[in-house]
Amino acid sequence: MNAPVASAKRRLIVAITGATGAIYGVRLLETLRRLGGVETHLLVSSAGWLNIQHELELDKATVHALADVVHSVRDVGASIASGSFATDGMIVAPCSMRTLASVAHGLSDNLITRAADVVLKERRRLVLLVRETPLNLAHLRNMTAVTEMGGVIFPPLPAFYQKPQTIDEMVDHTVDRVIDLFGLSQPISHAWQGMRGGESD
Repeated sequence: MNAPVASAKRRLIVAITGATGAIYGVRLLETLRRLGGVETHLLVSSAGWLNIQHELELDKATVHALADVVHSVRDVGASIASGSFATDGMIVAPCSMRTLASVAHGLSDNLITRAADVVLKERRRLVLLVRETPLNLAHLRNMTAVTEMGGVIFPPLPAFYQKPQTIDEMVDHTVDRVIDLFGLSQPISHAWQGMRGGESD
């Protein structure tokens, strides 16, 4: 993976696509804004907007305000469509099976999948929060293909060892772990400290 961007601010691309779990993308933007020092470039597919409105009841202006730069998914001439525009990588949260398939096959059929293709070809970090269940063989093969290209498949599965009391706690734990993959200074909430009371050798 390439070294982090040498600039005052690091850059991350955040895409929200049409799988359930729009809260992950929105919470990611909120957390990065709170951390500071990260320039966020936002992309939302048309199906992603449907889920944001249905699941979170948020409008476009509210979500756009969480990002530093907002790109249309149709603008294939945008800065993030070129490898010469340095970023630390890209997170698709949530990632639909359609987007996964397009990335796995290098289709670059919109700015989301083009930006993901650029991140992979430049050996930067691509993290896909894939959302679907159960999984068929096409899904599994596409995940394998993206992994073989250097991407990270990160299904947003809740961790119950932290004994979460709310949905927000489960979402925050996942978002913290994703951010940690980029080496940002965000402590993982309720990081695993080992199991107490286990048997000794």
